[in-house]
Amino acid sequence: MTDVWSLDGKDAVVTGASRGLGHAIALELARRGARVACVARSTAELDALVGTIEAAGGRAYAVTADLGTQAGIDATVAAVTARTGAVHVLVNNTGINLRKPTLEAPREDWETLVATNVTSAWGLARGLHPAMKAASGASVVQISSVASERAVRTSTAIYAMSKGAMDAMTRFLACEWGKDGIRVNGVAPWYVRTPLGAVVLSDPDKAAAVLARTPLGRVGEPEDIARAVAFLAVPASGWITGTILPVDGGFSALGV
Repeated sequence: MTDVWSLDGKDAVVTGASRGLGHAIALELARRGARVACVARSTAELDALVGTIEAAGGRAYAVTADLGTQAGIDATVAAVTARTGAVHVLVNNTGINLRKPTLEAPREDWETLVATNVTSAWGLARGLHPAMKAASGASVVQISSVASERAVRTSTAIYAMSKGAMDAMTRFLACEWGKDGIRVNGVAPWYVRTPLGAVVLSDPDKAAAVLARTPLGRVGEPEDIARAVAFLAVPASGWITGTILPVDGGFSALGV
């Protein structure tokens, strides 16, 4: 009987894999049996991650690329498709935030965020579409944010706008590519203990405010997000598409 909770024999691609959420996601997918293409800009960190996965008996390889550029997107597509004809899981996790108030953020900040957070996901999904269609049951998981639907004042408008664009892409591609056997979903975290979240969580007052808005009473861990991503990646979730799943300790459910 096929194990619908397993990724044995599957090929996965995880962007932003060198640290934070991407690192945890790559480890989780490898633990479930996938061969993971770990994509990021840092060769040394990627090599360390691949070594960790292989030491645990998993399979992985590094793809060094700057996904904020078209050249980086093209190089990633070429590197992955040279290894496999079918991609079963694509996790678009690469993302940054540039923390400035709206009136102090130059146009260049917006363009950088769009290139890194949105265009990278759109470009990789398009570039890997033939390989995902060939998988006969692929899953794209986009790492969004609760900031796409709530005004998170410790974040920025341009970050929220970029994640809102990802959510729109998620829903549209789910409908457009369903006929190709490709599911597209998103995961929307609240504050998680990562280098990106540390900018806020290292401030005691801001950290207290975060916890006050979190019914489960704790900050998220990278593994919390990785396990949700894995659920949306495995065959067990095969009739779920077009969904943005909050993984937020209850933040989005909390009223006054």
